[in-house]
Amino acid sequence: MEYFDYIGGSFVAEKVKVEDLAKQYGTPLYVYSRTCLEDTFKAFDSSFGDTPHLVCYAVKANSNIAVLNVMAKLGAGFDIVSGGELARVIKAGGDPAKVVYSGVAKSKDEIIYALEKGIKCFNVESEAEMQRISEIATSLKKEAPVSIRVNPDVDAGTHPYISTGLKKNKFGVTIDKAYDLYLAASKMPGIAIKGIDCHIGSQLTTITPFTDAIDRVLCLVDRLEKVGINFSHIDVGGGLGVVYDDETPPSIKEYVEAIKDKLVHKKLTIICEPGRAMVANAGVLVAKCEYLKEGEISNFCIVDTAMNDLIRPSLYEAWMKIEEVNKNLDRPQKEYDVVGPICETGDFLGKGRKLKVASGDYLVVRGAGAYGFAMSSNYNSRPRAAEILVSADKTYVIRARETIDDLYALETLV
Repeated sequence: MEYFDYIGGSFVAEKVKVEDLAKQYGTPLYVYSRTCLEDTFKAFDSSFGDTPHLVCYAVKANSNIAVLNVMAKLGAGFDIVSGGELARVIKAGGDPAKVVYSGVAKSKDEIIYALEKGIKCFNVESEAEMQRISEIATSLKKEAPVSIRVNPDVDAGTHPYISTGLKKNKFGVTIDKAYDLYLAASKMPGIAIKGIDCHIGSQLTTITPFTDAIDRVLCLVDRLEKVGINFSHIDVGGGLGVVYDDETPPSIKEYVEAIKDKLVHKKLTIICEPGRAMVANAGVLVAKCEYLKEGEISNFCIVDTAMNDLIRPSLYEAWMKIEEVNKNLDRPQKEYDVVGPICETGDFLGKGRKLKVASGDYLVVRGAGAYGFAMSSNYNSRPRAAEILVSADKTYVIRARETIDDLYALETLV
């Protein structure tokens, strides 16, 4: 089914008119499809078939606890990168025993918290981190389950800000260093080696980088098995791309089949960490046109939604599809730069877009379910948007719009 589509010229989320949501709840407004979330998770999960696996949703993509609760009810695991994300998973009803903890800068308090909650595995990203986990686990008389995040030096061919698998990136350790670190970890108190981990980047649109990375990791697995270090799981990370414009990423089934083919002779549980692929196209951002402004070079559609609400276009030069919410309105079509209220030239949602729009009309930005609200801020003292979950014809407010008072609720006068 189409989770977001036009019916009679009106843009709908499942069975609800988005224009009605905008009028009721105001804009900027994030709208998510519950059915899309559920169907996408099931597509990942079912593609593995009888192969032992765990689909760990990458919380950083969209951390709203209602979204996490939908995942938890489906039996998902979770990939986290902070203690705050672990707290969200638990609050949402997620099982800590299905949580893998990534990230390069885990603090002492975060490690203690994760150990006390009984997470599935730490994805260790440095020798110093391994030593810290060993010391903390020993002091708590616990055993820390670990894998090492291996940096396979594979070029994901994506934006440099979301590429994580090259030697110059801060993530993981090189294959040669990983070998030595596994040997050292096998002798450390409080450490239980469980798996091996690899994640090379985000928004990948071909299979080859994934399979190349797995090949390199498997060579390391074979070397370690020869010296008696064995694993119960391999974590292949996430990164599967989605369609924003004319991209042609592999299907979920093609992606999973390629991974299974590489690991068919290994008795390892496969962990994958989809984030963007799970939620990007399960969400849209709704904006309202405040003014139209003609310039000598560009025409501007000035909306009430800004880079603080959706930073991807400014930060990553990301192209996101922008459309009219109501195509029935009689408007002349012009080319516009869709810009927001923030006092930055980089504050735009899209440039050179052909739109039929007038002041007061609503626009929708597609593909906004991932790294949209999760990366939003209060820059320029702007309250953050409301979030709505649609399930068939039912609507749920899963995060209320912030108020002006909320902006300085934690601040004090001197």
